[in-house]
Amino acid sequence: MTGRKGRDPGQELGTIARTIIDSNLYMTLGTADEDGDPWVSPVYYASAGYSEFYWVSYSEARHSRNLAVRPRISIVIFDSRASIGTGQGVYMTAVARELADRDLDRSIEIYSRRSEAHGAREWTRPDVRPPARHRLYHATVSGHYVLGQRDKRMPVRVE
Repeated sequence: MTGRKGRDPGQELGTIARTIIDSNLYMTLGTADEDGDPWVSPVYYASAGYSEFYWVSYSEARHSRNLAVRPRISIVIFDSRASIGTGQGVYMTAVARELADRDLDRSIEIYSRRSEAHGAREWTRPDVRPPARHRLYHATVSGHYVLGQRDKRMPVRVE
């Protein structure tokens, strides 16, 4: 089904989602502990496409401990500077994990490239392996959603 002037609303929402992911620096992770108590945390991210997200966090941070016991998470990316009533966000469901040694090389490269592009430092294996405090995490997204007409959350294909 197409919207006004022959446009496909699903394609338009997919474009919105890609634009939001490409233009922001931080995402908000929604995690829960072993009792189901929720916790949200903003983290700087890098992505590989639109379904793989990476971030660095302290291994003892609450969200890091939470995803160790409950790997299913939610992610929201939005521009918090948007004027009231004009904001839009991408809502995602995902499974996350701390990356093991065998997965680090490609992942560190992806994360470092974006980090350096934004004026931060290069990351290396020793930065995210014991005894360092930080770890590199990865989320695989299973669903993307954007608000459509009448503020209804609509699933979108983001490729």
